[in-house]
Amino acid sequence: MSTSQHIGTRIRTQRRERGLTQDDLAHHVGVSRSAVAQWETGRTGQITGNLSRIAAALDVGVEYLVHGDDKRAAAEARQGDELALLRLYRDCDPEDRQMLLRTARRLARR
Repeated sequence: MSTSQHIGTRIRTQRRERGLTQDDLAHHVGVSRSAVAQWETGRTGQITGNLSRIAAALDVGVEYLVHGDDKRAAAEARQGDELALLRLYRDCDPEDRQMLLRTARRLARR
């Protein structure tokens, strides 16, 4: 399998995981549906000039699309608990936020 086919497979997989059609991805990137179909089948066309927009539309790193490895994903996994806490904090009422802060401060002193 060529590099462009690997990239195309990753684009297709990520697009499908996000429930996007080829038309949806094309709209987000600013290209035709035909261009997306070509990328996904390994006939790259103008993929290199669009990689950053494709990655942004799919919420992955360019590195992932090109190499199958996304250092961002590893960093996010390490920060997963922090991000989960932040999301929960944001969903709380203001008085509950204060209680969470007091609890976090008390736990941090241990």
